[in-house]
Amino acid sequence: MNYDRRKFLKQTAGLSSGIAFASLAGNVFSEELFAEQKKHVKNFGLQLWSVRDDMAKDPKGTLKQIASFGYKQVESFEGSKGMFWGMSNTEFKSYMDELGMTIVSSHCDISKDFERKASEAAAIGMKYLMCPYKGPQKSIDDFKKFADEFNKKGEICKKNGLRFAYHNHDYSFKEIDGQVPQDVMMSNTDPTMVDFEMDIYWVVTAGQNPEEWIKKYKFRFRACHIKDRIKGSAEHDASCILGTGSINFPKILKTAKSYGMEYYIVEHERWDNTTPILAAEADAAYMKKLKF
Repeated sequence: MNYDRRKFLKQTAGLSSGIAFASLAGNVFSEELFAEQKKHVKNFGLQLWSVRDDMAKDPKGTLKQIASFGYKQVESFEGSKGMFWGMSNTEFKSYMDELGMTIVSSHCDISKDFERKASEAAAIGMKYLMCPYKGPQKSIDDFKKFADEFNKKGEICKKNGLRFAYHNHDYSFKEIDGQVPQDVMMSNTDPTMVDFEMDIYWVVTAGQNPEEWIKKYKFRFRACHIKDRIKGSAEHDASCILGTGSINFPKILKTAKSYGMEYYIVEHERWDNTTPILAAEADAAYMKKLKF
């Protein structure tokens, strides 16, 4: 407690009764109350891959449903209709504005027309273009080449006013030639141009600790995929409704936030006894209650 605050409390005590002061102190100075208010995620997003079949049939209708669930952000991907689902970049943004949502990022094919994609993404205020997948490789040198490629894509993004990131799967955490590919890619990319999107599910699936990686590479994981894992399952693809699985998101995300995490993107890839839309709704309900 600093001097000014002590002085104020002393003066207040002389002007009001103990009961009135207790009420004032409880309302004005309760750091616990303030901290409690700060624990909720204000904005969280949905990776549209989670509802890809619905998006293919009715993009606008599906986005409207997503908005009604409480999602404030979306992360797109490049399907047959492109990152903007048959709309131009500006048309897509206008529709997002109508719905009170923002497209913050998109996974895309980084090997084709990347300059154009970066220009279109930057024009509507997107924060990231991301490489979603490279696949398992036979040599660690392949991942060194990926790092070089990411630096080049990062330079293009920086020139256009956004950033580049790589989204992991489990394969990048499996040792090759005595080295871990994720380490190689992160240590050989320029932090001023290349970030990483941590898919927490895949880190856990690889038998790794997400918090250790977040701490090891401070402020490199700027976005994450929030996807739960069926308790006790040994299956590779075992995602489930958030909060029903084995991943301790409050603990992990508290650490992540302390080390620079900015974007919290829900993803769902398995729908036992439900549908993609209903799963997205249930996941949103979990996110609205989530505190860290």
